[in-house]
Amino acid sequence: MELTNIRKKAKNRLAEFCSSCWECNGEVCRGQVPGMGGVGTGRSFINNFRALNMYQLNLRSMHQAISPETELILFGERIATPILPAPIGGMNVNFNNVISEKEYADSVSYGAKQAGTISTCGDGSLDEVFESGLQSFQKAGVPGIAMIKPRSVEGIINRIRQAEESGAIAVGVDVDACAFNMAEKGAPVGPKSFYQMRRIVQSTSLPFIIKGVMTVQEAEMAVEMGAAGIVVSNHGGRALDYTPGTAEVLPEIAEKVKGEIVIMVDGGIRSGIDVLKVLALGAEFVLVGRPVLHGVFADYNNGVSTVLEQMTSELRRTMMLTGCAHVKAIDERVIY
Repeated sequence: MELTNIRKKAKNRLAEFCSSCWECNGEVCRGQVPGMGGVGTGRSFINNFRALNMYQLNLRSMHQAISPETELILFGERIATPILPAPIGGMNVNFNNVISEKEYADSVSYGAKQAGTISTCGDGSLDEVFESGLQSFQKAGVPGIAMIKPRSVEGIINRIRQAEESGAIAVGVDVDACAFNMAEKGAPVGPKSFYQMRRIVQSTSLPFIIKGVMTVQEAEMAVEMGAAGIVVSNHGGRALDYTPGTAEVLPEIAEKVKGEIVIMVDGGIRSGIDVLKVLALGAEFVLVGRPVLHGVFADYNNGVSTVLEQMTSELRRTMMLTGCAHVKAIDERVIY
């Protein structure tokens, strides 16, 4: 099933929540939070998409990159692609339980395993969100990364313990969810100081990831507090209106901290070409959100694996056409 067909099939189940636009650019779904859109005017979501579209590629076809390689190692796991599903939860809030948290989490983990990559899970106001994700790692037998909302320090550490017991290979906090309205469900969130985050990072022996980094200063703070990785992310445009796109801030962040910490990125990534662009701008791994979500709604785990495998296939083709024999060879020279 082609990616265009994935979106067409997903449209049948997402009709109430997603317009299935030809370009998933955030224009039509402005302000649709809960739902598929970006917060407020939708500018942050739109900026993610436009920032990537701004970059053009240098075509090179006289070289020896005959069979480009995409295999990498992340936190000790050998994976077939630098592309991972983004941690998403909240089927009840965003999609009125058209699909359950368990179905979503299982689809992502089984699909990630089929595609030869690592799974992820998100957190939410209902315990079911996080627990379904952790259980899906075990059922699918796939290495998984558990992302936790910025609850109280004790609440985060309690969830870290759950993740450790489940066999997760890494944990993290999406710090940019600090203003989400979870208090009414008994799960208040809020900003964390450097010292609070350092305590959280040091509470586990698992690699720790800080998701929601959009400035050089906070990237350097992540290094200083001992985090293993960061995700350059504005929460898919769903946290703060009028932020720049992630591809705009990624190069300066990578210039400062690459080599000291694993750099991941999400936001507006819709194709293997987009993946190559953000790798050229300094990322090492890529998290894909809305395309994977479409995959789940189209064909559960098979839809997820189709999205991840076809994006990887397009990445390899684009590597061949830009002269990159391995993903680690992708750098700013491919950008026009």
